[in-house]
Amino acid sequence: MLMTDATSQLLEAGSLMGLGMAFVFAFLSLVILAVKILSRFAAEAAPVPATAASAAIATQQGLSSQQLAAISAAIAQYKKNKKI
Repeated sequence: MLMTDATSQLLEAGSLMGLGMAFVFAFLSLVILAVKILSRFAAEAAPVPATAASAAIATQQGLSSQQLAAISAAIAQYKKNKKI
């Protein structure tokens, strides 16, 4: 009788653990799906950087093409190092 009591408790514990793991998996899957969907909407709504327009404005403000190239290279290197 002691064996059946322990066995039934172990089976109940196993089923509860499996049910809990299934709920956690389902919840995390929904979170991942929601983040992917929201990131697509955010990417569409994000403004596109205007590099040609900024280059025209920079040359009008007295920056030479060499200075503009140096600034652009510095920004690109900073973004590469900081993973922005």
